[in-house]
Amino acid sequence: MFTVRLPLLLHIAAARLIISPLFILLLLQACRATDGQVDCVASSCGIIPIIKSPFRLKSDPESCGHNKYTLSCESNTTVLYLGSARYYVQAIDYNNLTIRLVDALVLVSCDNAVYSPLYLQTASCINIGSKNSSSYALVGNAVVASDLAETCTVVMVAMLPKTKKKNYQVTFQEVHQQLEYGFELSWQEYSCPHCLISSKTDYLYAYSTVALVVAFTRVTGIPLVIIFLIYKWRRRHQSAYYNIEEFLQNQTLMPIRYSYSDIKKVTEGFKDKLGEGGFGSVYKAKLRGGSFAAVKILGRGGSGGQDFMSEVATIGRIHHANVVRLIGYCSEGPKRALVYEFMPNGSLDKHIFHHKQSSLSLEQLYHISLGVAHGIEYLHRGCTMQILHFDIKPHNILLDQSFNPKISNFGLAQLNQPGGDHSIATMTAARGTIGYMAPEMFYKNIGTVSYKADVYSFGMLILEMTGKRRNQNAATDHSSVYFPSWVHNEVSTPGTPIAVGEVTEEEDDIAKKMVIVGLWCIQTNPANRPPMNKVVEMLEGDLESLPLPPKPVLYAGETVTRNEEESSTSSYMSSMCTQSIISTVSK
Repeated sequence: MFTVRLPLLLHIAAARLIISPLFILLLLQACRATDGQVDCVASSCGIIPIIKSPFRLKSDPESCGHNKYTLSCESNTTVLYLGSARYYVQAIDYNNLTIRLVDALVLVSCDNAVYSPLYLQTASCINIGSKNSSSYALVGNAVVASDLAETCTVVMVAMLPKTKKKNYQVTFQEVHQQLEYGFELSWQEYSCPHCLISSKTDYLYAYSTVALVVAFTRVTGIPLVIIFLIYKWRRRHQSAYYNIEEFLQNQTLMPIRYSYSDIKKVTEGFKDKLGEGGFGSVYKAKLRGGSFAAVKILGRGGSGGQDFMSEVATIGRIHHANVVRLIGYCSEGPKRALVYEFMPNGSLDKHIFHHKQSSLSLEQLYHISLGVAHGIEYLHRGCTMQILHFDIKPHNILLDQSFNPKISNFGLAQLNQPGGDHSIATMTAARGTIGYMAPEMFYKNIGTVSYKADVYSFGMLILEMTGKRRNQNAATDHSSVYFPSWVHNEVSTPGTPIAVGEVTEEEDDIAKKMVIVGLWCIQTNPANRPPMNKVVEMLEGDLESLPLPPKPVLYAGETVTRNEEESSTSSYMSSMCTQSIISTVSK
């Protein structure tokens, strides 16, 4: 039976120590009971009659079970979340320490028929792709690039119980039966013989290892210090590589894993460089099937591979028309790379930051903004885990051959438990690019950091796309004017053209709609910004039905000076906009 080790519930960290006569290290083992000796009654959900330690339901007391093994009872079905993956629990065996889960499998779509015993025909019950393609189930160990025949692409990946048959010679009917049965994971349990155990209550015990320096006889010399620093440096880097490998092994539905030699081969020795960003360089590659790809070689910075794991954990499981697709990855010690689908028209910034004017029409810019809005909405609402991008900007919006936008670069992304529109992100430092970062990233008194930070970045993006991000009239001095206030004045003044350059009335209406939506998105107070599903509705709706947002103010408490005409309408704007409009748009 194929089993996978869960993270240890109780665990002793083992470390290599430098032993010398100068140091005497005394390791003391202590065991203690968890806070609160409360009787924990077993729970149940659906077909699982007993749910007890180390597992717990969300509704159970916090002192019962372990928080890493929290189960959810959804529609009378027991569900286990591992990272961003979601599994149905079929059975829990507390004697053998195993839990059985249900998942999907690997489906491969090929343009041409493949004649191999490893490829199981699925045409009798599954139809994937066009009529001219063939569908197979590829059963075996982890999929690597060399396993795939040319013209084949991976549709989906999953784990199955390991078969006892030689060379995985199984039928698709057997695969289907194994899918229904699911696969098993196991956990380990440590005993604590020196702890007091009550017959009435089950306690959770933990080991703690304490290293105490008892004595040393002489002053440590410089050579010993150098040796110790070298040891610490090597251990830190080895620990980072181990963390990445452990992360990759615990992921399911993973993209294809390439070796570093494969990466060098498909890029022809990193011949064609497409660009360079904050996380590494991007090269053009040609895959075995003849299709092109973009390979990002990640730098060896001090992030410990966190940017690499963030991208794989988020974009590796996303399939959306407006999010770039991750084809595969490479991780060999310090060498890490990500393989994406190739976007022939490059990034959006190359088109809107033209030295004269945008090379895209307003109609194209509108469809690009709508596509990006759909992509962000999917990240916030369409996944089992809410994904916060935190770096929406033109450089991270890629365009395919038809100028359809795709969101890329998830190095700063953060996964959140789904908690509705009011979910709050936990972070230790501001994330993003200056100019697109929401004010609450810097000013805590404005509000908490949430998915509304992506809404703010999107607002800055579409203002930039319409040419309103920077003053286009060099003859006018706006150096002392906060640019959203200046844009708001233009939009609210009847007869003032919004689009830059010579455009039709219809194109000017498109630009005005985009600017109004952008002003809604960059409201200083996060509560006043609409969620992305509302942003999509506003972009798809009529200009006449789109309300004008309140006039924006500076982050640090700028007071907007109104002239006599503005003062005469301030009562109306205050009562209608700040009460009725905000409550409607920000729901």
